[in-house]
Amino acid sequence: MAFDTSAQYDKVIKICKDLFMKKTRDYGTAWRILRPSSLTDQIFIKAQRIRTLEEKKVSKVGDDVKGEYIGIINYCVMAILQLELDQQIGTELDPSFVDTEFDKRVQETKDLMFAKNHDYGEAWREMRISSLTDLILQKILRVKQIEDNAGLTIASEGVKANYQDMLNYAVFALIKLGLAD
Repeated sequence: MAFDTSAQYDKVIKICKDLFMKKTRDYGTAWRILRPSSLTDQIFIKAQRIRTLEEKKVSKVGDDVKGEYIGIINYCVMAILQLELDQQIGTELDPSFVDTEFDKRVQETKDLMFAKNHDYGEAWREMRISSLTDLILQKILRVKQIEDNAGLTIASEGVKANYQDMLNYAVFALIKLGLAD
């Protein structure tokens, strides 16, 4: 069976972005007040909840795993934006600006995914969703360590690259969960 990874990726991102932009219209860009480390913790909460749901197979809150992966994607975009946007532009951003910046960060992340897919041969398609969850959790722990080291690394990729990997792993999980069908 042939897959169109680009089209599947775009379908998942469209769903995530639609929710992101609706929440931007509802709440504004209140997330701009959060430090990147707080966004890392939000991603951790989402990923840990997914892992708990994978292990216990029951939710007492009612939210599903797909919604949590969507949250991871959107928090990763927020975190990348926080790393890259000048804090001097303020907390409240115009929705059209947010729309454009969201697309820029996702396109850069998608391009990274295709470069890695070239080298790894889309190995993620054979992985278990639980492994993607574990990889996200591992990346979160790496980011926390880098944040605790004031952003300094000796031989490792930086925080942004880890956020991009987490975003891509969450997209892969949603594709595997049928969100792109």
